[in-house]
Amino acid sequence: MSSPAHVVIVGGGPGGYEAGLVAAQLGAEVTLVDSDGVGGSAVLTDCVPSKTLIATAELMTHAEGAAELGVQLTNDATASVRVDLGRVNARVKQLARDQSDDIARRLEKEGVRVLPGRGRLDGADAVVVAAADGGEERLAADAVLLATGAAPRITPEAQPDGERILTWEQVYDLDDLPEHLIVVGSGVTGAEFASAYLALGGEVTLVSSRDRVLPGEDADAARVLEEVLTRRGMHVLGRSRMQSVTRDGDVVTVALTDGRTVEGSHCILAVGSVPKTGGLGLETAGVDTDERGFVRVDRVSRTSARGVYAAGDCTGVLMLASVAAMQGRIAMWHFLGDAVSPLDLKKVSSNVFTAPEIATVGWSQQAVDRGEIQVNQVTLPLAGNARAKMQGVHDGFVKLFCRPGTGIVVGGVVVAPRASELIHPVSIAVAESMTADQLAQAFTVYPSISGSVAEAARRLHRV
Repeated sequence: MSSPAHVVIVGGGPGGYEAGLVAAQLGAEVTLVDSDGVGGSAVLTDCVPSKTLIATAELMTHAEGAAELGVQLTNDATASVRVDLGRVNARVKQLARDQSDDIARRLEKEGVRVLPGRGRLDGADAVVVAAADGGEERLAADAVLLATGAAPRITPEAQPDGERILTWEQVYDLDDLPEHLIVVGSGVTGAEFASAYLALGGEVTLVSSRDRVLPGEDADAARVLEEVLTRRGMHVLGRSRMQSVTRDGDVVTVALTDGRTVEGSHCILAVGSVPKTGGLGLETAGVDTDERGFVRVDRVSRTSARGVYAAGDCTGVLMLASVAAMQGRIAMWHFLGDAVSPLDLKKVSSNVFTAPEIATVGWSQQAVDRGEIQVNQVTLPLAGNARAKMQGVHDGFVKLFCRPGTGIVVGGVVVAPRASELIHPVSIAVAESMTADQLAQAFTVYPSISGSVAEAARRLHRV
């Protein structure tokens, strides 16, 4: 009887730990080398913490609309609700630790060895682990998975100090709500933090180098979000590129390339990510990277080196925790000979956790406008939805794309509270090549906001 394959995974984030669970399930001997804490940045400094903070912000948004629903706050004349940011952040960090511990226990239960330390390739068939105590251990491997993630991009002109000039990983040590927060960068991360801190009660200025917020998202959805944020009091500076960020005592100044300056109490830098691929020994195994340092992979997570796979943010392939996890699973299914389907980015659903949320799946409006695919489409505002009216929801829509002739659903956008939940039926339709008629004929609860998904599908009948 042959001995089990030995898989070494470098990195304990979603790409790494999900790969470890799959490999163990398929009978491999698995060692996961982890230097930052099980769960990686997704659990400890990014997804879990930021969405926990946003959960509090979401509650504040509901409180803001209480009067419309007939709820009267009587504590004082301003009927204000205040946030204790110190307590919020304590909860954020505790939940992150708890989630990391849960994952570690699951790995242990499934027989995955977690080895603290920093791993580097020693050729394509071994990993050398540098332990915290200075020792080293060399692990022979039948397959290696690199899942080292990415880190916030830092520029020489804007150096974080961890107190008032912050990356998105450093915001959870704040005890008090910033009086005036400047967010540099209007992509997903910047928009989410700007929206959250606005809802928490702070003054927020969002500096965007492009002509609108969320330049990579559906333009109609981004337009709705920007209108809502502006109406709630956010200062959105479009076509404004940051030149430098400096601090003088309690004042942070963001200088723009057009000569203007913006002063605030704090600044969050959200200007992209860089892969954590330095010092990995990629050259010893012949692993290729692109011009930005991201590891090149194919649709089954293979690198240019035989037996070496990569998953997650270090690959630069749709930097989402769900994609990282799927890349890791696919890598192990492929290596260990299980049934596997290559990664299909046209079936990935994603969400921007702003207020309102923006969820998307499948082909985008940008691709349609560029002529990459021919579709029939419909956009249905939520303003006519009965449940939305009951909840005081005025902004948002459901947009669906289907193929002419066949009616197969190929994409969709939902802008609404909890859009991350509402996109799921559209995601199923895209993944299973369902027609708009099939989506329309599934029962929905009345009244429900999800009813608008079915209604939008009905409007695509014979379009």
